[in-house]
This record gives sequence, C-alpha cells and structure tokens, in this order.
Amino acid sequence: MEPWQWDEVTWRRKVNKVRAGRSLRPKAWKNRARIAVALSFDSDHESNELRDGGESIGRMSQGQYGNRVGIPRILEVLRQANIPATFFVPAVVALLYPEEQQRVVDAGHEIGLHGWIHELNTKVPPADERDLHMRAAEVLERVTGIRPVGMRTPSWDFSAVTLQIQRELGLLYDSSLMADDDPYEILEDGEPTGIVELPVEWIRDDAVYFNMNRFAAHRPYTPPPAVLDIFRREFDRAYADGGLFLLTMHPHVIGYRSRIFILEELIRHIKTHPDVWFATHAEIANFVKV
Repeated sequence: MEPWQWDEVTWRRKVNKVRAGRSLRPKAWKNRARIAVALSFDSDHESNELRDGGESIGRMSQGQYGNRVGIPRILEVLRQANIPATFFVPAVVALLYPEEQQRVVDAGHEIGLHGWIHELNTKVPPADERDLHMRAAEVLERVTGIRPVGMRTPSWDFSAVTLQIQRELGLLYDSSLMADDDPYEILEDGEPTGIVELPVEWIRDDAVYFNMNRFAAHRPYTPPPAVLDIFRREFDRAYADGGLFLLTMHPHVIGYRSRIFILEELIRHIKTHPDVWFATHAEIANFVKV
C-alpha cells in the first residue's frame, strides 16, 4: 500500500513506535550548574568508506587522518581545557586502532557504541543488526576494558528494532534522535523504556558544513568562522534556557589546522560563563535518570 492508502491505525503505529516521553531536563544541573555541556566526537575514520563497500584509497586516507592527526589534536585541546568528552567508535575502527581507544580512555573520556562498520541500521536485516551491535559492544569492552553504556547509531539511522536491541544491551542512553533540545525518556509503543535520550541535531554537527565527495553532488562548504558562530549561538541560547548543549564533531573533519580553532574558541567562550558543567554523555544521562 502507498502511504496515502494507510488507515489511521497503521500511520499512528508507525509514528508511535519510538517517541519522546517525559522531559528529563533538571531544574539545576550537577553542583547547581546552569547548563550541561556534552562535547562528542564520532571517530568514524575509514568506516565511512568501508560501510558502502568502497575501496577508495583517497577516502580511506582521509579517515586515517582522523587517527593520525585529528584525535591527537582533539585530545590536546581537551587536555589543555581540562574537560571530558565522549567518543563514539565503530567496532571496526576500535579494531584498527586499539591504542587510540586506550589513549582516549586513559585521558578520562568516555567511549560509546557507534555500530560495527558504520552501517545504516535501516538497511540491515533485524537479526543482523542485533548481531552487529552485540559484537560491537563486545569489541569495545575488550579493547577498552570498559563496557559501553550508550549508543549513537551510525549516521543517526534508527531502525524499527534498534531500540529493542539497546534495551537488550541494557544501555543507559541513546544519542541519535532529535525530538527535543534537552534530555528525555524514550517511549516504545507508548510505554516508557527507562532509556535516556541525549538529542542530536544536524545544526550542531560539523560534518554537514564541511564534508564533500568529489564524485557526487555532495559538496557543502561553510567558512569556519560561520560554523563557530552557529555553535556559539546554540550554546548561548541553551545557557539562557538552562538546558543541554550537545555538540557532535568528527576527528577527520574538525581536526584540520583551519578548523580546530572552532573547538578551541568555543571552549573559551563557554568558559567565560559561570556555572557550566562539562560532562560525558554517560555522566549527564546518569544525572537526569530518575
């Protein structure tokens, strides 16, 4: 049937499969902070090319840049600022670069699930999706020594069974959906799940402003100062609201010499404000979960 032929029961069932439930934004954040700041980095590296069956040496070298240059540069910025962050890592990347993941953990940061090979969940049969997420959790635990408690689905692609798999994994939080600015509890078929959603948005993602593919029509480019201005405005409004400011970045995108200043300047700007709580995604989810 075409969508225009669906009866009300059908389209309501589709809409209500995964929904935002009660808001989990607290009256005050930890230590009476006015705002929670969650910086995150999706360490996709070569998996962006591999997940589509690609063999482009050039695109994989761009992914390797994320490991060789992007991650060290980001970790140094975070070290100098003395703030924690969360890194979402596909299992294939963790296997390619186990020493990178250990360095991230040793620096006090969190590592979360990000699929097996950055696959699109809606393109994978349900049984295979479950197997991939289960194996990914095992790999990250083996590589880092810590069981991940949160997931960001690759490309924020969420299938009809993703939430069931997250519940089976016993995850504390997800960070792939966009129904609010602030944390909320996820509902499945109208029922509370206990899983915290830390919402993302393409506006607060570096890749949409800079990514390009020379063999396709995908060639956006926004001047770095303009991206800094967007991120700063997002923070300023979140601060005024007393909410959550969550930013998604990628080592192979933000890590370049002409872009890393965006992260540096944004942190400096944030630190001019009193009562700011920089935290990992897990710390924030634990705080708001009641």
